[in-house]
Amino acid sequence: MIAGGSSHGRFFFMRVISFNANGIRSAASKGVFDWLRAQQADVVCVQETKAQEDQLADPQFRPDGHHCFYRDASSKKGYSGVAIYARREPDEVRTALGWEAFDNEGRYIEARFGRLSVVSLYVPSGSSGEERQRFKFAVMDWLAPILDGWLTSGRDYVLCGDWNIVRSEKDIRNWKSNQKNSGCLPEERAWLNGLIARGWVDTYRSLRPTGEEYTWWSNRGRARENDVGWRIDYQLVTPALRERLKDCAIYREQRFSDHAPYIVDYAD
Repeated sequence: MIAGGSSHGRFFFMRVISFNANGIRSAASKGVFDWLRAQQADVVCVQETKAQEDQLADPQFRPDGHHCFYRDASSKKGYSGVAIYARREPDEVRTALGWEAFDNEGRYIEARFGRLSVVSLYVPSGSSGEERQRFKFAVMDWLAPILDGWLTSGRDYVLCGDWNIVRSEKDIRNWKSNQKNSGCLPEERAWLNGLIARGWVDTYRSLRPTGEEYTWWSNRGRARENDVGWRIDYQLVTPALRERLKDCAIYREQRFSDHAPYIVDYAD
């Protein structure tokens, strides 16, 4: 359980899920909300909703028993977008980090519960070309001091999201052939591994030191069937939460998206 004090008194989180939906309406049509209902998660962080909130008026987009918060892309409709579903009402919800080029793409939302923050974060992909790769590098440079500041803030953080970067050879099936491709570039991996070196805890790698599982597969060919994947979806946590990591799972039995949900259970 993740414990935190709040104006509502003492509370605990036991299960947090991160999921890139690649279109929340598409994922809904494939049964993701039925699956989520059975998971009994305390917090669900969604990335790439690809919708404006007024398009999500159907009750299914407000899961029973959850407080729901969306941050849409304002720069381009039907693009990017993040969300948080929380069983406990947060004390505060933040949706901007202070750089319009990033914030307007709907890539960050944070729910605060006492001294605990849960963040849904969507780091840009650079796979569409040089312009977006330059933007991704700019985002990485800009985010690093923010994340370093969170580490020393005295708050506990759970950073859920699609980081669009693998960490090592264990996190991608075709390691050698992807060295020059966005998401596996040496400078991207050095940046993400630098965050870990400075204190952020990769929950999956902490719980599965030798694990070789993936969270994303290309829609081309038979990548998912053949498990030719990448691990690019993470829950990174502040060091104090390491001892509370109980178990994790990447759910592949049903296909809601080109990503699989990543589940982490926390113990008191």
